[in-house]
Amino acid sequence: MAWDFETDPEYQAQLDWADEFVRNEVEPLDLIWPHEQFVPLDGARRKAIDPLKERVRQKGLWATHLGPELGGQGHGQLKLALLNEILGRSSWAPVVFGCQAPDTGNAEIIAHFGTATQKERYLRPLLEGEIFSSYSMTEPQAGADPARFETRATRDGDGWVINGWKYFSSNAATSSFLIVMAVTDPDVSVYKGMSMFLVPSDTPGIEIVRNVGLYGEPMNGGSHALIHYDNVRVPDDDLLGGAGQAFAIAQTRLGGGRIHHAMRTIGLAQKALDMMCERALSRVTAGSALSDKQFVQGYIADSYAQLKQFRLFVLYTAWEIDKYQDYKRVRKDIAAVKVVMPTVLHDIAWRAMQVHGALGVTNEMPFFTMIHGAGVMGLADGPTEVHKTTVARQVLRDHSPTDDIWPSEWIPKKQGAAREKYAEFLEHEVGNR
Repeated sequence: MAWDFETDPEYQAQLDWADEFVRNEVEPLDLIWPHEQFVPLDGARRKAIDPLKERVRQKGLWATHLGPELGGQGHGQLKLALLNEILGRSSWAPVVFGCQAPDTGNAEIIAHFGTATQKERYLRPLLEGEIFSSYSMTEPQAGADPARFETRATRDGDGWVINGWKYFSSNAATSSFLIVMAVTDPDVSVYKGMSMFLVPSDTPGIEIVRNVGLYGEPMNGGSHALIHYDNVRVPDDDLLGGAGQAFAIAQTRLGGGRIHHAMRTIGLAQKALDMMCERALSRVTAGSALSDKQFVQGYIADSYAQLKQFRLFVLYTAWEIDKYQDYKRVRKDIAAVKVVMPTVLHDIAWRAMQVHGALGVTNEMPFFTMIHGAGVMGLADGPTEVHKTTVARQVLRDHSPTDDIWPSEWIPKKQGAAREKYAEFLEHEVGNR
């Protein structure tokens, strides 16, 4: 019987190194260069960060989600989960370790579906961390519902012409290329009528109308672009995976991306719990430390239990992906993880904020950033409500209706069946009385 909750000693040593490295070398980057992790490196940032990337490479922890042929270790999702919960503490850590979103997902689909030429032009510099990419799928009127997408790519000679609007194309302003999802055959289902294109960011006709910011960011100062594709011409060589393949490619990308978000959320929620505990032990009020107050103890206990349950669920789901190598088979649990994730981060960060009092709501502490991040996680890669529907449908497939007027667990009926099954013993019992 194989059942274990331990990491092998060799990989645990790597995780221990990563934990110390992120804490001492990478987390300070969040303070001196906040929100600049997706700006191409130059000057002082390059001098500081390139050596950090090299140390990660020397440790064998660079882009470990990719196979050796692409410069990674080919680690499965379980190993990635254990590493990513460390990286989740820092905005810069995924960049330093070569596994930042959305580039990881974009690299994965180019590796799976790209031609040799596409891999050389787009994938190789992406894996080297020299360029960034954007996944341009969501639309203003449709959100993430592909059945309502209106962006079209039409054949024109030996190429395609793209027209339409895309919304929330993350990091488009600093990306070297975009992966654009467009309708290429409106007369068939969305599962067969959409295609993906690798489009260089400097292609004529790409207009970033504005960069949408998250709450607290200045207007037009965010990183999620509203893009107008106005007669954007691309060659046939920039079609990714063949015409009509976009939906299948998207599912490959999003399945892994959703579980990676969860992995990093574990680390961020743990950071909030650690800060809560430190504050509870340090702050004295009304005659005793906050850690002596039952209300605060309840916050800590609830947060610990909530995080441990979530962590085990994420690790189990990662294990399933490794075991079955089939995202469809694990779809139910991936969706369930996505449902639980925002609530876990929100609840723990909110409690930690409360324990810090007035300080907790200021911009001198990170709690509202975490709480806001929980809201973003509830929408990224599909809204929570859609994933709940997916979970329910998948769960219901494992059950059947009863043909009887009464539920199958109706006690009077089961009691009668039980008496019939053990009738001879009951008769002896009656006779002995």
